[in-house]
Amino acid sequence: MGLHPLSIFIAAIFTHNIALTYLLGMCPLLAMSRQLQTGVGMGVAVTLVMLITALINWPLYHFVLVPTNSEIMSYLIFIIVIASAVQLLEMIMEKFFPPLHSSFGIFLPLITVNCAILAVSLFMMLREYTFLQTVFFALGSGLGWTVAIALISAIREKLVLIGDIPGGLRWAGITMVIAGIISLAFMGFSGMVSIQ
Repeated sequence: MGLHPLSIFIAAIFTHNIALTYLLGMCPLLAMSRQLQTGVGMGVAVTLVMLITALINWPLYHFVLVPTNSEIMSYLIFIIVIASAVQLLEMIMEKFFPPLHSSFGIFLPLITVNCAILAVSLFMMLREYTFLQTVFFALGSGLGWTVAIALISAIREKLVLIGDIPGGLRWAGITMVIAGIISLAFMGFSGMVSIQ
């Protein structure tokens, strides 16, 4: 595929935002978007895991699975790499950033089953990206997810101050409404660049 890595990077943040366009990674987005600081911390963690797993999964796929005709094993291999990266990140955060680690609670280990992270590796494989394209796509997708959770978190913080949210919309409902409105706003970027 002849797309420039910078085009892929910009598209992954705006026109093909993994959270707002594909609605992937919504579980942690819903749970961790109550406060801006926690949301951004989760976004950074997701971005790091996306980048690390893409850096590992691309060579594994192209230099191990494809030559041995074992592409069918890619899902299993990708998930094992994701789980390992999350465990490594969790140990580092527990050691060096204990308050942030405790604020994530159960949601940090749940990054392992965040479908957005697996999707980055699968898109890399299906779109036949080069290594450089994969790096830019993973970084852009992580930053796009971070932008989405930061925007939603900031809006939710302001709405709590206003205090006029109807009872049925207080948690997941208002988050989905906010995500939908932001998704519509991001659709304005759709003519910029396409990576499909």
